[in-house]
This record gives sequence, structure tokens and C-alpha cells, in this order.
Amino acid sequence: MSFINGANLGNWLVLEKWMSPQTFSGSDADDEFYLPRTISRDDYVNRIRQHRAEYISERDFVLLRGMGVNSVRLPVPYFVFGDVEPFIGCIEEVDNAMRWAEYYGLTVLLDLHTAPWGQNGFDNGGIQGVCQWSQRPDAVEFTLSVLERLAQRYGHHPALYGIEIINEPVTEGMWKCMNLPARYPARDPELGAASKPNTLEFLYSFYTEAYDRINPHLAEGKKVVFHDAFELMAWQDFMTDKQRYPNVVLDTHQYLMTAEAGGVAQNMESYLSYLKNKLQPDYAAVCKVHDVICGEWCMFNSLACGYDTKGGQSVLNGVEADSSAKGLSLEERTAIYRELCAAQMGIWHLGVGHYYWNYKILFDATTKTWQGWDSWDLGRCVAFNWFCDSQH
Repeated sequence: MSFINGANLGNWLVLEKWMSPQTFSGSDADDEFYLPRTISRDDYVNRIRQHRAEYISERDFVLLRGMGVNSVRLPVPYFVFGDVEPFIGCIEEVDNAMRWAEYYGLTVLLDLHTAPWGQNGFDNGGIQGVCQWSQRPDAVEFTLSVLERLAQRYGHHPALYGIEIINEPVTEGMWKCMNLPARYPARDPELGAASKPNTLEFLYSFYTEAYDRINPHLAEGKKVVFHDAFELMAWQDFMTDKQRYPNVVLDTHQYLMTAEAGGVAQNMESYLSYLKNKLQPDYAAVCKVHDVICGEWCMFNSLACGYDTKGGQSVLNGVEADSSAKGLSLEERTAIYRELCAAQMGIWHLGVGHYYWNYKILFDATTKTWQGWDSWDLGRCVAFNWFCDSQH
């Protein structure tokens, strides 16, 4: 396959409150785990069905193709098959996505985005502030069974690019960088207190077993993708035997907001220095031993917002532009985004491709609350000519 110029279909089948706050209206839930537990069953069923029907349709695949996108990364939940109460399965929507992708000439990376009892404690992990998945053997086995069933169902589908084992399992470094328990407080303090980061040793074992469960069901050329757990340099000796693992791809997620959280100053010189002197050499080194995709990235940064977002924390985290924040003009923001886009695209081209996060967002980016947040939306980035790469 040619270089992947992709987009994520986040917030369709795995909800993230910040991306469409209205989906959580009338509920005090911060995540998908508690949404059905805080509203009536009928309300939950109706709003989920309406959201899924309206958020992504066949028309979106037409628009994606028109933007130059040739692949989509599709996050799916662990309850995709409809066998976990009180959630509603979404396998029919996945079937539709695969069919639409095939018709319009796109490929699909199926990404298991959540795990029972949380693999990271992020809101995008399904249950905020809870990271107990790897401590629970039954949850680990259930995750493996979901992966195997996805491989059985789609392993020979013409549109399948590959299957991603699990999204963003957090290890100790990112746990500390994000100050995770404080940034994503658990609704149930006991569940939060029993949470802890996954170990690399566990992930090495889990990824190997997952590969062995997935690969027998894949047609030749289909990929098994594993996430770097925010430890890009920890995989130099992992699955490097091309005879044993001929179809493995490493996925890394690289956000400037994460670099900010790690101490990178919020100015153009510091961003570019970080990209050139830190990320690019590391990325190049990993690309020597693995096929690498940047499965999530965007142009969002605090400089273009005009205020300190404290590592990409939104109004839902209690962080928003204050009255003294200087709003940048469209021309100023465009210049920032295009320069940063060029620098990042140069790195992604060392590997086999990238997927922008995200295809769309549904908050009102015209309000001061979300000042500068529209760069998360691929459609808006294209409309405002923020991409420097002709492929978009």
C-alpha cells in the first residue's frame, strides 16, 4: 500500500465527552462507562442510536476521499459485539464502515480503543481515572477474545489494513507526565485508588499473545498494529523477527500538547527544536527496525490558542481561556499551523503513514471557551488551508 494519509473516526463508536458535550447533556457523567448509569435506559438507547446514525455516514467517506484521505483508523469499544451490559454493541456500524471504505477506495485500521476496567485512565479509555485492566486476568482474556472475533470477521475483508491490539495503554512515564489521577479523577475513589500504570513487561507478553490470536485469521498482507504505550524507544528488540512477525506495525501518538506537558515551552522555537532535535531522531531510529505509523497527531498547541492550555486540558477539565487571553487572528494561526504541519509531516514521512485526530469535532469552536481548539478537526483544517501537504 502507498503512504497512509489517514484520519481517525474518533467519537463515533467510542464516545469522548469533550468532542461532543451535547451527547452527555442531562448527565453528570464524564465518560462512557457512567453515561448509561446516569440517565434512563430509553434515553441512553435513543441518544446513542441517534449519535451513531448522524455522526458518521456514507457521505463522510465521500468527503474523506475528497480530502485526499486514503485510510481511516476506526476506534471500537470492547463491547463492540453487544455482549457487555449496559452498553449497546456497534458491530453493524463497523460492517457499514468496512463496506463504505471498500466502495470509496479507503482502507480501515480497526483499533480496539477501550478495555474492561480501563487500560489508561483517560476519558477515551471508557472509564476515567481507572486503570485496572492489566490487573484483572478475566478482563485481559475478554480483550483477547474480542480481538480474535474481530480478526475472524474482518481478517479477509478487502478494505482491512490491519487490527490494532489496544489503544494507548499507559505506562509509568505517561502516568506521571499527565499527573493522571489529578487530571482524570475517578468517579469511584476506590476504583481510582486501586489503579496503576501497566508495565512494559505485561505489554510485551500481552502483545505477543494477541498477535498469536489475531494473525491466523488474517489474509496475507493484513497488519497487526501495536501501540508504543508512549515509550517510543522501548520496542527496538520487540517483534523484529520478520519471519516470525512479517506483518507488524508500530503505532505512536505524538501530540504537541503532550510535549508541552513534558516541559516544552509554548513558543514556535521550542516546538520546532523539540520536533527536530528530539522526536525526529527517535522516530528515525525506530523506523529502522519497524514499520511505523503516527496513529494520532494534530496541530493543536497552546501558542495558537493564545493561552496556556496546561497540556491540552479543556473547559471540561476546568481550563479555559481567561478574559486576558489574546485571541490570535486567523492569519497568525494559519502561519503557526502551516509551519508546524510541515515539520511534523516531515517526520511522519520517515514511516509508513499517519492518521490525523480527528476527522470531526462537535463543540462550538466559535466560542471563547474553545478558542483555538478547532485545529482538532480535519475538515476545518482543510477548509482554512492549515495543511502544508498537498495530499490534503
